[in-house]
Amino acid sequence: MAWLWTPAWNYARTGTAYGARVACACRYIGGRSLTDCHKDMEGAVGWVSLSEDPGARSVTARYGPFAAQTATLREGWGCQLQPWIKPR
Repeated sequence: MAWLWTPAWNYARTGTAYGARVACACRYIGGRSLTDCHKDMEGAVGWVSLSEDPGARSVTARYGPFAAQTATLREGWGCQLQPWIKPR
């Protein structure tokens, strides 16, 4: 069963990183609503849930209890991923 878990976990981590980065840019650079930004997610990335922290100008993408990733807008640098976080 471990041979299934590792690839699935890696896909979840990659999907949340992609989702957070794209949604952050869509929301804080493109100026669209987070709901509208979620429409851009294709395939399995569409399964991530998105939440935002307007004060920090960041978006967090979660894939159930398996993975979570946050991207934050830095002036002059765009949206940058935070270090990997463990899901809560």
